[in-house]
Amino acid sequence: MNTAFLVFKNMNFTKLFLASFASRMGTIIGMTAFTFYLLDRFSNQPFYATLTEIMYSAPTLLVFFVVGVIADKMDRQRIAYKSDFICAFLSAILMLAIFIGWMPLVFLILFIRSAVSKFFFPAEQALVQGILTDDEYTTAAGLNQMVAGLFNILGSAIGISFYWSVGMTGAVLVDGLSFVISAWLIHSCMMTDNVRLPNGSHRLTDLKVQLILNDFKEGIQYILGYKLLRTLILGFLMIGIVNGGFSVLPVYVLKYKLAPGSYEMWSVWMGIIFGICMLIGSFIGAVISKKIKLYHGIILGIALSGLLTATAAFCTRPMSFMVLAGCIALCLPLVNIALGGWLPKIVDPKLMGRVESWISPIMMLSHTLMLGFISIGFQTFISIEGLFILEGLIMLFVAIFYLFTLPRYAHMIRSSDEWNESNPYKQYSQV
Repeated sequence: MNTAFLVFKNMNFTKLFLASFASRMGTIIGMTAFTFYLLDRFSNQPFYATLTEIMYSAPTLLVFFVVGVIADKMDRQRIAYKSDFICAFLSAILMLAIFIGWMPLVFLILFIRSAVSKFFFPAEQALVQGILTDDEYTTAAGLNQMVAGLFNILGSAIGISFYWSVGMTGAVLVDGLSFVISAWLIHSCMMTDNVRLPNGSHRLTDLKVQLILNDFKEGIQYILGYKLLRTLILGFLMIGIVNGGFSVLPVYVLKYKLAPGSYEMWSVWMGIIFGICMLIGSFIGAVISKKIKLYHGIILGIALSGLLTATAAFCTRPMSFMVLAGCIALCLPLVNIALGGWLPKIVDPKLMGRVESWISPIMMLSHTLMLGFISIGFQTFISIEGLFILEGLIMLFVAIFYLFTLPRYAHMIRSSDEWNESNPYKQYSQV
């Protein structure tokens, strides 16, 4: 695996990688602490914990039509670090709101901060695409999965530790500082104009409503006219449902079924086990993704995860649930590495922001709908076991859908010709 780390010789990638690490780690610490804060303060109202997740995901649906256009038309580097700085400022206000204890203001700030943060990812991903070669995309995706494993190991444990020791405001302080560090790292990158401004220089005043609508329309036409990309994004709709469920179900099953009196301790252990297995799965997935076709990895990883998730519904002890959660964590990195290594290869660099801006809202729409379903249905007309079975069946459906579609379009490649605005779909062919 030593060759995988050669990508860090690119200092711009190293800084972007560390910036993403800092920002995501801080966010996980803050969100974890806030979830347990709500579960303690409103123990008989799990709705509040679900509402927190909704405040994180729902803003995507309000800004997605402009996020991708801005990432493709404006300075991508400036967008990334300015969104971080604004989120840091909002974190300071959030800390004050939590100290006051006014929950409507807390949720409003969470909503606004989440909306601002949505501008970061398309810009950051487009920057990464611009500074790496095609051969390095899968390596970068594997490294991101390793970091995700570390987040799961450290995030929950540190978040709960901060909550127990210095309270909710201490965790939010770390969250805010992480945005500052991320912004500084991105600001210090030395990017060429081709990476920062692949579509030329534009001012914010140039982005008229008609231009935004036209570019937004072009993005969806590009996706709909590209069979492989369209198929992948349809699958993301179902994956969003799965992500929405997994964001709250592990804590719920521990608190309301397996370990009501010690769910916090078990949640820490689950985070550690899940993280270690994600880390191991990242190494395994990186190796497997170089041995098999990428779509085989996606299908296999989703199918195995679906079977294990449905099986978790029948767990009666915390330890058996931990084992299954660890097995799921071993399978998921293979899916994410394959997707992360594939998308930059098939998407035109000039439209990466607009493509990313469609993937996020599609996933967040289904993510939010699933959370809404859980907040209304859980303990009313569906049990925790039923939710796990539903999640598993959805994943199996996605695996079957990909099994019959991805092999058909897997050889669709991008031509070496430049993107042609007047006839964009001619440059794609199936071999």
